[in-house]
Amino acid sequence: MTGTVLLVDDDAAVREALAQTLELAEMTPVTAGSFVAAKDRITRGFDGVILSDIRMPGRDGFHLLEYARGQDPDLPVILLTGEGDIPMAVAAMGQGAFGFLEKPCAPSELIIVLERALRTRALVLDNRRLRHLVETGDPAARMVFGTSDLAEGLRRQVRLVAQAEADVLVTGAPGSGISKVAEVVHLSSVRSKAPFVKKAASGLSAASLHDALREADGGSLFIDEVSYLPAQLQLALSEGHEQTKGVCLIAGNTRDLAAEMQAGRFNADLYYRLEALSVRIPSLAERPEDIPEMFRRYVAQAAEQAGLRAPEVTPELVASLMARDWPGNARALMSVAMRFVMGLPEDVVPDTSLGLSEQMSMIERSLLEAALRRTGGQASAAAEALKLPRKTFYDKLARYGIRAEDFRP
Repeated sequence: MTGTVLLVDDDAAVREALAQTLELAEMTPVTAGSFVAAKDRITRGFDGVILSDIRMPGRDGFHLLEYARGQDPDLPVILLTGEGDIPMAVAAMGQGAFGFLEKPCAPSELIIVLERALRTRALVLDNRRLRHLVETGDPAARMVFGTSDLAEGLRRQVRLVAQAEADVLVTGAPGSGISKVAEVVHLSSVRSKAPFVKKAASGLSAASLHDALREADGGSLFIDEVSYLPAQLQLALSEGHEQTKGVCLIAGNTRDLAAEMQAGRFNADLYYRLEALSVRIPSLAERPEDIPEMFRRYVAQAAEQAGLRAPEVTPELVASLMARDWPGNARALMSVAMRFVMGLPEDVVPDTSLGLSEQMSMIERSLLEAALRRTGGQASAAAEALKLPRKTFYDKLARYGIRAEDFRP
């Protein structure tokens, strides 16, 4: 399990040996020889855990524990005790230590305790982040998942069109979450307290459209798959500015609406009315780096809804998810998360024949290909997007037999 461990021990030989143990377990040790040297690292935002000796000259492990709890009561501190220090360690547990280990301790025992502490810390920080999003009142940050540049761009688009207070077109591939993004647009606007009404275009009649507009008065009307709207209703909406006055029209579509318009199947006036403010949802194929976070968020949501404890999402499972194609996009990923939580993970079982390095290679390859796809095969731009030196980027392409020109239009 990856994670950062602040390792504090005044004995240089012990520090080095423990650091090597952590590195072998794929953890990142940050070493310090005293409390004073470690102090600046101990903050509320520190995303790791602390492993400290109890007996140190000057400020000992008890002082470090007290200081850490003052900075963040939820920051795990594990104390290393020498022979005869067990009563002291038990007392430390009463003062809030996450755990203690007697030196010398078996590497396997140490790693188990640290992994548990790191999982606890990650959960605490994630919950804080979610609470912060709720408190800041930013629906785009709360409801549109992903950490990639494309995900941030999507959130930015949603906020901008919501502020414009005009009709909006939301497009994306099937399963990309058009209805959800439409709702986020509504919630991000000044109409957020008013009704958000959802209707399928294929089932609308003149009467039901009129009723929907009346129901959505002061708020937003979302028409899903607007290209299926009957021609007469397209005309009515294109001409009926008075009819839709007081309602923000949000249209969703998975088909190319411009092509539908050019083929004469969609009203041109209505198209240009909607197209002025549009939001395009990128597919998972364009941003595979978002898959791990999105899956974890869906797992957490599914577990909460089912009243179950969320199962651990392992690196092996993440590698398996990222190695797959997702033509069903977010909806398919959400369904897999639900089955995973319910104990039906038949379609997310990782290939146990692959070692960790092979799994990481699968992830790296998918990220390289996604960057090239986004930049239209422009290797320099893709390298910059991944924050890689150009030579390193080209070396990686050669390693996986990837040709940038294959991704050019």
